[in-house]
Amino acid sequence: MVRKDEYLFDQRMYPDLAYKVIDIEPPESIIGLQTSIIVQEMDNGADDLEFTSDVCIDDVVGQDAARRKCRLIERFLEKPEKFGKWAPKNVLFFGPSGTGKTMLAKALASKTAVPIIPVKATQLIGEYVGDGARQIHQLFDHAEEMAPCIIFIDELDAIALDRKYQELRGDVAEIVNALLTEMDGISERLGVCTIGATNRPDTLDPAVRSRFEEEIEFLLPDEDERRKILESNIETIPISVEDIDLSRLVKLTAGLSGRDIVEKVLKTALHQAIIDDKDKIIGQHFEDVASKIQKNNSPDVVNRMYI
Repeated sequence: MVRKDEYLFDQRMYPDLAYKVIDIEPPESIIGLQTSIIVQEMDNGADDLEFTSDVCIDDVVGQDAARRKCRLIERFLEKPEKFGKWAPKNVLFFGPSGTGKTMLAKALASKTAVPIIPVKATQLIGEYVGDGARQIHQLFDHAEEMAPCIIFIDELDAIALDRKYQELRGDVAEIVNALLTEMDGISERLGVCTIGATNRPDTLDPAVRSRFEEEIEFLLPDEDERRKILESNIETIPISVEDIDLSRLVKLTAGLSGRDIVEKVLKTALHQAIIDDKDKIIGQHFEDVASKIQKNNSPDVVNRMYI
């Protein structure tokens, strides 16, 4: 007996490949010699993932070296036919979490007016063997149809972890092989730029890392950059902010990423003020939150590994 939404396995041709039952006529049928099975390729949902970003390059505070290197990607996306075999097709963004890797990828798409397909690596791990590899190939097929286009794969280490750190399951290894095939350019996909992002480049499988022609590092914000982040975001806080010593707050946020400053310091202070029914925030509220974060962090917070 077979029912709708169940899975069938082909034990002869593709032993580990599953087929989802979409419809049955009549319902709850028994498969026999007279049964006709129609197999069709399912949409991987890439249409739901594509979008055009409205993030601007100026929204990314600091990261001057990364922004300068990204000019090459801009030129490629504007006129991919000019680069030929010298195209920057695979680029790795690496650095601490919250330093603007995703934001800069979106800003590149916005500046060059091309679509971007953002994907978390964990989304590419299918439920059954063969599913993830199929999604990889369909993802690149879809990007080629929209070219010029950016594929942004976040948390790349989730599927491309070095084997010395983890024994890869068969399905994950299959995904990595499919990714390597696409990155190798065996099937030429003109105008498609793949950007991988990771917080731990040291844990990537060497075979994967070697496919990236460019590696762009993202750093924690320095003092001037932290000041800009604080100034631009404090202006948008929906209640009054008074008596703030910006220079002190800049020093208290040393070692924090831009996202930490906004989400863990400014937002936490704002939420606490709302909970306490305050109609304004004073600088001391921000300083107390920042001091507590620093106290909870390890002493070498500024120089810690990317985690």
